[in-house]
Amino acid sequence: MLSVKMLKPYYVKEEGKHIRVVLAYQYFSLLMDDEVYHFVPLEAREIRINRDTQQIENENDVFVFQKGKKYNRIILSDLIKVNDFQEHLSTILSPYIIMSQTDEKEDNIDHVIMELERSNLLRLIDRALEEHNPENFHLYTTILNEM
Repeated sequence: MLSVKMLKPYYVKEEGKHIRVVLAYQYFSLLMDDEVYHFVPLEAREIRINRDTQQIENENDVFVFQKGKKYNRIILSDLIKVNDFQEHLSTILSPYIIMSQTDEKEDNIDHVIMELERSNLLRLIDRALEEHNPENFHLYTTILNEM
């Protein structure tokens, strides 16, 4: 039986479209066969999550755990299958995933503003045509074409 005894990140770093959960010795331990194994950063040291898909990207990385002189190597994809691990990880990531949703809302707002500006230009073009004003017509159509 495999379960997470403790999972705290050493630090969490946001890098563009990725969130990196960096692990250290004192902050990650597993309970395997009624024995506590502590994470040792011999191979993989981080969990990398894609903000857009919210999926772990380095599932094939190997994490090493130690108890005394015994070492256990576990692939991240196997750790993901442990319910405790998923719960701990989602708690760690929750503030960062919310930030991703905020970015999405900002993108939607930008899109709405662009559409409003385009609609306004079309109205100005119509007014220039009604008033037989070729200077404004050329000005507004040029701006519209540059959008």
